[in-house]
Amino acid sequence: MPEKAYLSLGSNIGDREANLASATSALDTYYQIRKIESSSYYETEPLLNQNQPSFLNMVFSCETDFSPFELLDTVHQVEVMLGRPKSREKNLPRTIDIDIISHGTAVIETAELILPHPEIINRKFILIPLEEIAPNFEIPVLKMTASECLGVTQDTSQVVKHMMETQA
Repeated sequence: MPEKAYLSLGSNIGDREANLASATSALDTYYQIRKIESSSYYETEPLLNQNQPSFLNMVFSCETDFSPFELLDTVHQVEVMLGRPKSREKNLPRTIDIDIISHGTAVIETAELILPHPEIINRKFILIPLEEIAPNFEIPVLKMTASECLGVTQDTSQVVKHMMETQA
């Protein structure tokens, strides 16, 4: 039975728009990810390591037959395919970063995967695009929507809708 999953994507190296689009396309084309609904792209300042370029972030919902751990493996494959090293330090610039926000109603806490994403309440770059595409989605464990989380988050970072460059 397919599950609805929410993923957060970010990029701050190279052609950020193309990196996000390529990751979305790869998940849609090569893996069992269907019915993708994407948010707008958002320009966001880095949170933890501020000595790096700004990020372009988005969130999408999808249906998948993958278990949470199979989806995690898939996400890592796409990251590597798009040039992100398998072993890496946290909070450094990257071509692509894909995080699973939630997978159905799964509540998981292992070394490899924590669902729902443990920092969602502290990440406006997840909450704002999530609110755009799923305003009534109740985040498991928190029992709050993205809108409700935005009302209580301590994250004061700037998250601004990105205006796509148009071809002349």
